[in-house]
Amino acid sequence: MRDSLDKKINHAIWVAHSLFQRGKATGSVANLSFLHEDKIYITATGTCFGTLKPDEFAVLDMDGNQYHHVKPSKEWPLHLSVYKAKPDIGAVLHTHSTYSVLWSCLPGLNESDCIPDHTPYLKMKLGNVGLIPYEKPGSQELFHAFEKRVKDSDGWILSHHGPVVPGKDIMEAFYILEELEESARIAWELRKER
Repeated sequence: MRDSLDKKINHAIWVAHSLFQRGKATGSVANLSFLHEDKIYITATGTCFGTLKPDEFAVLDMDGNQYHHVKPSKEWPLHLSVYKAKPDIGAVLHTHSTYSVLWSCLPGLNESDCIPDHTPYLKMKLGNVGLIPYEKPGSQELFHAFEKRVKDSDGWILSHHGPVVPGKDIMEAFYILEELEESARIAWELRKER
């Protein structure tokens, strides 16, 4: 049975609050979305994961047209690119989580799979993580760079910016983001030990 819209919104709010309370999303810079009846529900521009409420979601169609007055996150084209490239995806989560950003700043990373698999879990939950070259957040250049590489990886880190992860639903995207951030933390800590 398909989840109701209310259930999806409640899960999205729980995910947002959990990430904020544990310092994995800060201020008003993270965004998330999910699909419901061929529409994209995405956090509104300027919203904070710590205080996200049910009326703070914009609604878009699969061409990016807006359904009502709530303005979507400026990074909605990233989400749309994922949905168009990967039809089995039902949710997308983007944060600026610390270790993923730190790792993305290192020179010489493998752009087709930038996170080492020191444990098996990232590959099991997600797969390979592509590195998207730095472009200004919210810019057409960023959206173009992302769209060019979206099919090449299972998840992505925007260089000097943060991870973008998909899931069949928002809870799966949350679990994947947690694993990606933990994998980046392990990689960062092991790098310091060498």
